[in-house]
Amino acid sequence: MKKEIIKYSNIHGVSFSNQNVPTVFPSHWHNSAEFSIILKKGCVFRIGEETFKPEPGDILLVWPSELHEIKKAPEEGYILLQFSSAILESCTDILTALRFFTKFHHLSMKKEPELCKTITGQINELIETYTGSQQFIETRCKVIIYNILLQIGEYVMQENKDLIGVEHYSDITWEYIRTACSFISEHSAEDISQSDVAAVTGLSPFYFSKIFKEYTHMTFPAYLAGIRVQSAINLLADKEHTITECAYLAGFQSTTTFNKLFREHTGCTPREFRKMHD
Repeated sequence: MKKEIIKYSNIHGVSFSNQNVPTVFPSHWHNSAEFSIILKKGCVFRIGEETFKPEPGDILLVWPSELHEIKKAPEEGYILLQFSSAILESCTDILTALRFFTKFHHLSMKKEPELCKTITGQINELIETYTGSQQFIETRCKVIIYNILLQIGEYVMQENKDLIGVEHYSDITWEYIRTACSFISEHSAEDISQSDVAAVTGLSPFYFSKIFKEYTHMTFPAYLAGIRVQSAINLLADKEHTITECAYLAGFQSTTTFNKLFREHTGCTPREFRKMHD
């Protein structure tokens, strides 16, 4: 990897740094994913309610809108890559599996050496691509990010395949789930029901309910509520909307329900969450 890396580089929603990265940073959130390659001992990060003390070679994954904090880190103790949530949201495959992705925050070099080495190599390749003189740099960088996400996705889905059970795991069933999740994402602000989504997939409501829970580990109402909370979080980043407007634009019909579900998903109120936006 080149030594002379720009301190903070940004190109169309993709940014990285390995110089002057924060050694401490208070709890905050943003609409970008944030991947960190740990270079030195002594790093302590907090993601959601969990504290991580990664070793050199480990990789930490912060997904869009997750509360996270750098409690301490040595100077130049990690490489930081950020990229827009639009990269995730523009790919139906990834969007469908995002509920599985967001359960994973720590990849250990000790437990998953090949995966950590592969992702580290790809991030280094991204940095070299940016600092090089090739054409189509933005496209090349995004292709590398999708390759990173593909590596993580295959690992994540293999882990969940073991939980779901091989007898239930098939490409055909996954297509039903992908279609359903895509429809839910596009229509979450509307008054949609489980029967509406089942009809889109061509399955009976009973069978759809069964396989949906097996694959997502959630009931349809819980999944829809999570999508709406995520939509509200994205809207909260725009200070021109009131919190009540964010709730209704996200599909909630009651501010009481919105506040209750928002706290269940994030651990704080919408007002408190908005204050922590960086």
